[in-house]
Amino acid sequence: MAGAGSHPRFTYSDFERFPDGRIFNATCLRNNPPMVARLARLLDGRRGPVLEIGAGTGQHAAAFALAFPELDWVPSDPDPQHRASIAAWQAMLRAPERPPLEIDAADNWAESPEVRELGPLTAVVSMNVAHIAPVEVTQGIICGAAAAMAPGGLLLFYGPFAIGGRHTGPGNAAFDADLRARNPAWGIRDVGDLAGIATPLGFTAPDILAMPADNRLLVFRR
Repeated sequence: MAGAGSHPRFTYSDFERFPDGRIFNATCLRNNPPMVARLARLLDGRRGPVLEIGAGTGQHAAAFALAFPELDWVPSDPDPQHRASIAAWQAMLRAPERPPLEIDAADNWAESPEVRELGPLTAVVSMNVAHIAPVEVTQGIICGAAAAMAPGGLLLFYGPFAIGGRHTGPGNAAFDADLRARNPAWGIRDVGDLAGIATPLGFTAPDILAMPADNRLLVFRR
């Protein structure tokens, strides 16, 4: 399968950067409160490792680690600048220091020693990744989660998604066109396509939860 440097990735060159390595995205700041509220219900009573795939700036990872201290929130990202930002946000917010893993989701990440050392995963979380990466990345997230997840675990995707071949709003349709113009490998994914990969691997059909700004939280249960 593809290695860490073999497929195009979204970068954060337009976002604010700080001398300590932090990268700031205002969208992450807006997403945190509604995501924490949703995750609080989904993760209530759960323990163990939660792996975030494509943690990007690390703002979400640090906030979630603080919000859910009973979980071992493990961020990951294939980009070294993103991993530096993840670590810097942990330090700045005094979140639990969990060195971010170098994971390319298009690779066979579930078999890596770093992931195997975590033990069976309580959940796998991917936020705003599927539409800014080749479809092989989404496939890899699902397949890896099926291999690494404990029974009863959760696979969570957040971001813009189409449902039944239709965009959920005109803004997402325009966003999808812009993404595909920038990179033909990108684009808003359809929930049915994700379910078509996940259900044969033992996941339930997803719950589709409406989120602000016409985003969705997809909840696959193992």
